[in-house]
Amino acid sequence: MNNVLSVREVARYLKLNEQTVYRLAREGKLPASKIGKQWRFSRRDIEALIQKHRSKGAAKGGE
Repeated sequence: MNNVLSVREVARYLKLNEQTVYRLAREGKLPASKIGKQWRFSRRDIEALIQKHRSKGAAKGGE
């Protein structure tokens, strides 16, 4: 399993449009690193972000 994800892989994983992933990365809302002209994402960071949002939703009575 690859621990570094591309924009396309993150978009598929989160079920988002690729342009949305670019925007969220630029805004600092998705943890990412820009290497040259390409964005890269840590699978562990993305999974932690998902877990964080799940915890918030559960705390608010969501889900």
